[in-house]
Parts: sequence; C-alpha cells; structure tokens
Amino acid sequence: ATAGIIVGVVSQTGVGSALAEVVEVLSGGNILAILFLTAFLSLILGMGLPTTANYIVVSALLAPVIVTLGQQNGLIVPLIAVHLFVFYFGIMADVTPPVGLASFAAAAVSGGDPIKTGFVAFFYSLRTAALPFLFIFNHQLLLIDVGWIEAIFVFVIATVAMLVFAAATQGWFIDRCKWWEIPVLLLIAFTLFRPGFWMDMISPPFQEVDPTNLAAAAERTPAGQDLRVRIAGLDQFGSPMETVAVITMPEGATGEEKLEKAGLTLRQDGDKVIIDDVAFDSPAATAGLDWDQEIIRVRQPVDQPNRYWLYIPTLLILAGIVWLQRRRAERRQPPRASPSLQQQGA
Repeated sequence: ATAGIIVGVVSQTGVGSALAEVVEVLSGGNILAILFLTAFLSLILGMGLPTTANYIVVSALLAPVIVTLGQQNGLIVPLIAVHLFVFYFGIMADVTPPVGLASFAAAAVSGGDPIKTGFVAFFYSLRTAALPFLFIFNHQLLLIDVGWIEAIFVFVIATVAMLVFAAATQGWFIDRCKWWEIPVLLLIAFTLFRPGFWMDMISPPFQEVDPTNLAAAAERTPAGQDLRVRIAGLDQFGSPMETVAVITMPEGATGEEKLEKAGLTLRQDGDKVIIDDVAFDSPAATAGLDWDQEIIRVRQPVDQPNRYWLYIPTLLILAGIVWLQRRRAERRQPPRASPSLQQQGA
C-alpha cells in the first residue's frame, strides 16, 4: 500500500519531470553527466531507507530520468539496466555517512566509530561504482538477449575483467604493480567489460541517412533490426522537444511496405518529412511516435565486425603483464639449496 502511495504521488504531481529538468539543465545533455547526476541523486534519496523502500523511491523518481534524457540524447537503455543502475547507488547509501544504516550497525558490532566506519566503507564501495556505468553501455553483462554459449562466455570474460580491475585498484596482481601497469590493467578491464567502445570507433554501428530517404533505409534494414529516427515536435505539455525513437522493422518486400506495417504514414513538405499518422498500438506508436512530428535524422544499422575480436589483443597484453610480474616475483624468491648441499650440511 505504501509503495502505491509513492508511485501515485510521483505520477500525479510531476516530481519525476521536475527532477528530469534539473538533471537536464545541470548536465547540458552530456550522457555521462546525466548518469553521474542521477547516481548522486540516488545516493541522496536512498539514505536512511530500508532495501524495499529504497528501490521503490529511486526507481519511481530517477529511473524515468535516465530513460527520458538518455532517449533524447541517443542512448537507448533497457529498463532492467536503468533500474539496477539507480538501485545500486541507492543501496550504496547504506554505507555512506552521515546516515549509513549498515555502517552504524557494523560499528555497533565492532565497537568502532560509526562515522569512520562509514567513510572507510564508502571508499571501499567507490571501487565498484564504475560497474553500473559499464552495464548501462554493455547490456550483455546483464545477459540480455544472449544465448547459453554466449552467456557462459560473457560470464568468464566478466570474471577475468573483475579480477583485473581489482588488481589495478589495489596495485597488486601477481606481484606489486609498477606505475605504468596500473593504467594498462584498467584499460584491459575496460576493454573486457565494454569492447564496443573501441569497435564503434573502428566501425560505426549506424549510418546517417537523409530523412527523405527513410523508405530506402527501411528497405535496407533487415526485419527484426532497429531503425533509429530523431524526431522534433511538442511534448505532452506543449513544449518543444527532440528525442530518438527506435522502430523495429517488420517483414516486408519494400521500404514503404515495412513502414506501413510499422504503422507509420509520412508526408513530405518540401525538404521536411512529417509524420502524417500513426496507427494505434503499432510498433511506431510503441516507439513514441505521434502525428505532426518532424523526422530530422535517420540512423540505419550497418554490418559491424564482432566486438569480441578485440578480446584477442587485450588478453595477449594481459598475458604479457602476467609474464612480467611472474618473472619479478621469481627473482625476489631466495635460491633453493640443492639436495646434495643440504645433505652435506646435515
């Protein structure tokens, strides 16, 4: 019942929209700034709340912020990833001073100072604060849309990446890390967690298409893949807005047929492409498209090399660091006396 009250208040008063506006103004539309601000607000809102109430509050207030602002700036994130992101930082409030319920409980058991315990726990938890940002950009870490074989592969690679990340943050892998090995290990961990960051630079996953060629782009997009369109129009409050909509292409012989099955009717006004009608309960309506909106940009998916190819050079570099550190560790060990010398000494 209490959860329903919180959700009802958020939906009826527009508190979520107000928070979205605050984050949008402060971030300036930068994706990382949006995520950092949302993480900070989750940390604040989660203070002093038990786990269930914590999730309800941060998911009701802040999850729509990432979804809305991310979509406006071209970041399409699954809802489960967004909810886990805000919940992660909401739970971090349990060890964050000055409230930190878990820190106070631990201090009561150990007899230590609650504030000092909270600061130590908070700095320890900061080491893992990068992980939620990674699964926002790499959904495979959450095993979304992966098969059994790929799930096992992702699990193994993620385990190696976590070990490398922990080694880099503590400055010790097989042996004490040299200064240059720490950034290299961090780079290796980042590449294992998110290989798509580098692959997108080598081979962009989307191709920009003029809106007047939307039908041709739809024809070239295989059925089941997503065509991304940036639209401009008015939001539900009558304010100008821009956002990105994702249309999953249905089966069809031509681009016009695919757009018709997607529930989209277009008209061309000079150089502008205007949405004339959107069929009820169609893929276009589900994507958030509405009549009288202008399509200002189209991004068509293109073939891209498998991002997992980047694991080969990354793991080779990791093997090189392992070899160097093993050599250093062996040099520090005192030489063992031969069995004959040990018998003579006896």
